[in-house]
Amino acid sequence: MIARISLAALAALTLAACERENPTLFNIRAQDRTPDEFAIMPTRPLQPPPDFSTLPPPTPGGVNRTDPQPQAEAIAALGGNIDRGAGVDGALVAAVTRYGVQGDIRAQLAQEDLAFRRRRDGRLLERLFSVNVYFRAYEEQSLDQHRELERLRRLGVRTVAAPPEIVE
Repeated sequence: MIARISLAALAALTLAACERENPTLFNIRAQDRTPDEFAIMPTRPLQPPPDFSTLPPPTPGGVNRTDPQPQAEAIAALGGNIDRGAGVDGALVAAVTRYGVQGDIRAQLAQEDLAFRRRRDGRLLERLFSVNVYFRAYEEQSLDQHRELERLRRLGVRTVAAPPEIVE
């Protein structure tokens, strides 16, 4: 009887260890496969054209008048000129990429972050019981906002907005 229980426990631990290929530290219901309601963008209602005899030619795969245009809508909602805001992204991209672009930067960063997370994946019992070790793993990279605020004030830098004090 004890041998069967030990064998079952060993099998369960072996199966649990199989998922360690891609460890995640800050896993908030990662197995939840529900749709993301924030990714849905509503379209504008269809409107009949003023004259059905002068319709523009169809553009398969192209833009439609009812397609959402979040950037233009945000510029208009903030009182800006949509025509002036059209080239902003191009100028920003040109300024950022002036020293060149590394094509595989996302894959490289993902690989480096995975290696970083594997080195700081928690102790044995933390892994067994899925204890969140995210904040401890990235602690050396975090900024103490209150200490930084005091450092800036000592240097004479005006701080318009200050982080709220956390009462523990």
